[in-house]
Amino acid sequence: MSKENQATEAVNAEDNTHDLYAVRLAKLEQMREQGEDPFRANWAQTHTSTQACALYKEDVPDEEQAAVSVAGRLLTIRIMGKASFVKIQDQDGQIQFYVKRDEIGVEAYQAFKKLDLGDIIGAEGTLFKTKTGETTVRVTSWKLLSKALRPLPEKWHGLSDNEQIYRQRYLDLIINQESRQRFNQRAAILKEIRQFLWGRGFQEVETPCLQGIAGGAAARPFTTHMNALNCDFYLRISLELYLKRMLVSGVDRVFEMGRIFRNEGLSRRHNPEFTMLELYQAYTDYRGMMTLIVDMIQHVCKTVLGTTQIEQPDGNVIELGGKWREVTYKELILEATQDPEWFSRSKEEMLDACKKLQIDVNPDLEPFEITNNVFEKLIEPTLIQPTFVTHIPKELCPLAKINEADPSVLDVFELCINGQEIAPAYSEQNDPFVQREMFEAQAGEDIQSIDQDFLLALEHGMPPAGGMGVGIDRLVILLTGAANIRDTILFPTLKPVSTE
Repeated sequence: MSKENQATEAVNAEDNTHDLYAVRLAKLEQMREQGEDPFRANWAQTHTSTQACALYKEDVPDEEQAAVSVAGRLLTIRIMGKASFVKIQDQDGQIQFYVKRDEIGVEAYQAFKKLDLGDIIGAEGTLFKTKTGETTVRVTSWKLLSKALRPLPEKWHGLSDNEQIYRQRYLDLIINQESRQRFNQRAAILKEIRQFLWGRGFQEVETPCLQGIAGGAAARPFTTHMNALNCDFYLRISLELYLKRMLVSGVDRVFEMGRIFRNEGLSRRHNPEFTMLELYQAYTDYRGMMTLIVDMIQHVCKTVLGTTQIEQPDGNVIELGGKWREVTYKELILEATQDPEWFSRSKEEMLDACKKLQIDVNPDLEPFEITNNVFEKLIEPTLIQPTFVTHIPKELCPLAKINEADPSVLDVFELCINGQEIAPAYSEQNDPFVQREMFEAQAGEDIQSIDQDFLLALEHGMPPAGGMGVGIDRLVILLTGAANIRDTILFPTLKPVSTE
C-alpha cells in the first residue's frame, strides 16, 4: 500500500472513530436519562473465566452444573433474534455467554442488544457445553459495568503500528493474545525468580532510587534537583553499592529486583529505564554464582515454559539444559584475531588489525577498550548457546577481585546467550585499599564521583562474596522469543506526543 493510500485510510479510520464515539456517547446519555449510570455500577465476581470453565463437570446434567458470576470486556457479539452468543475477556482469558430473551426477560434482552464491543459487563448463570464442545455460561442476569465510548481496534488491521502498540499498550493487551501471553510469562518469570531466591535463603530489600553519587556502573545518569535539600541527586544506574552495604550489615544473602535508569541510547536491546536483578551471597565467589544462575534459569524454564529449549525469531534453538560452555576472554580474543601476540601489540598495531577485521573502532580508545570492541562487535554476537566468558581485563570493572594467578584479569564471568550479555558476576572486591585504588584509577580527575561512604563501609569489614546482575528485560526477551526490548516492557520510553 502506498503512503498516500495509508494516509487516506488513516483519515477515514479517524473519521469513523469520531462517528462511533458520538453514537456511543448518545447511548450513554440515554441510559443516564433513564436513571442508569454504568460508571456507578459494580459486580460481585465469584470466578474468573478459567476458574469458571474448570467447574464444568462432564458427567453432571446441565441443571446440576455450577452457578458462576463472571465479568469482563465484550470481544465478540452474535445477535440471533431471541438469543445471542457473546464472548468476554478477563485477566485469565475468555469465556462464552449464551443470552436468551426468555431467560432474562424482554426488557433486559433489548438492553443487552444495545451493547457495543469493548463494553465491560458482569453476568450470572450456570454452565453448559455447546454442540461444538465450548464451555458456556447460560446467563440468568447481567449488568453493564463500564461503557466503552471508543471502539476497539479491528482485530486484524486496527493495531499494526508499533508506535500505537507501545503508546496504547492497553489496547495491544486487549486485542493481541501474543502480547498478553508474553506479559503473563514475564510476571510468572519474575515470580519464579523471587521464589527461587527466597528458597535459597536470600532476603529481598529495597534501596534508594535517588542517590547522591551515581555509582556501581559506568553509565550516564539522569540528574534531578531536590528542592528540600537544595542539591542535585541522580537516578540510580546500579543497585550494587547499597546491596554490598547490606553484606557489611550482616545480611549474608541479599537481592533486589528494581528499576535502573541510564541516560543513554535507545535500541532493540536498550531502554533508558529497565529492570535489573542484583544479588550478593557471602562466603562464595564467581564460581558459586555460575552454579546459581544455571540453577535459576533452568528452574524458571521448567516451571514457567515447561522446556529448556527456546526457539528464537531467527530460527535458532537455544538449549538451556545440561552443561554450559566456559571459556576465557583471552581465548576468545586470540581465536577471533588469529594473533597469538595480540595482548602485547601496540595500540597502532591493534587499530590496524581492527581495520583488517572490518571493525570500526575509535582511535582515541585505550588498548583494553580496543580489545573490548573486538569482543563486543566480533565475538559476542556469535555466542548463541549459553557461554560463561571468564577473566575479563581488570580495567573493565573496578568492583571485582583481581585474579591471583594473572593480575591482569579479574575473577568474573559474563554470561552470554543469543549474542548478548545476560548476566555478569564477580568475586566481589572487599579489600578497602584495593577498592579505593581501583575507584581512583577509574575516576581519574573526577575524584568527587567516588562513593566515600561505601569505602567507609568496607573498612568496617565485608565478608568474601559473590555477586551477580541479571538484566531482566533481556532474560525475558530470550525466554519468550521477543524481537525487541520494547515488546517485553509494558510501557517503554517514548518521546512525548507533541501538543502543538
